[in-house]
Amino acid sequence: MRHSLKLKKLSRATDQRLAILNSEAAALIKYGRIKLTLSRAKSVKKIVEPLISCAKRGDLSARRQVAKIIKDKKLLKSLFEMASRFEGRPGGFTRLIHLGFRRGDAAPLAQLELL
Repeated sequence: MRHSLKLKKLSRATDQRLAILNSEAAALIKYGRIKLTLSRAKSVKKIVEPLISCAKRGDLSARRQVAKIIKDKKLLKSLFEMASRFEGRPGGFTRLIHLGFRRGDAAPLAQLELL
């Protein structure tokens, strides 16, 4: 049974998987859009959406919770400044666009971008 399985395993150990997803989330915040495989994009989306919701609160507790995922202080500051852009939006801060398939192994590609 699939009780309390939030993210896909992505064929990695837990520490490696979390490190990859956290760095992809930081890249999305830094660049605004990233291109990656569909399964990774869906997993990163599940991490970034709660981060932005938490950053919208703007208090010290929210900053500490987000700092567990986003280690770079400049990115953390820019995330909290960017959160005012999503003030009237209750959710759905990212957009997932299917791009086709990768040439080498035919993995489905997607572009994940912030709205």
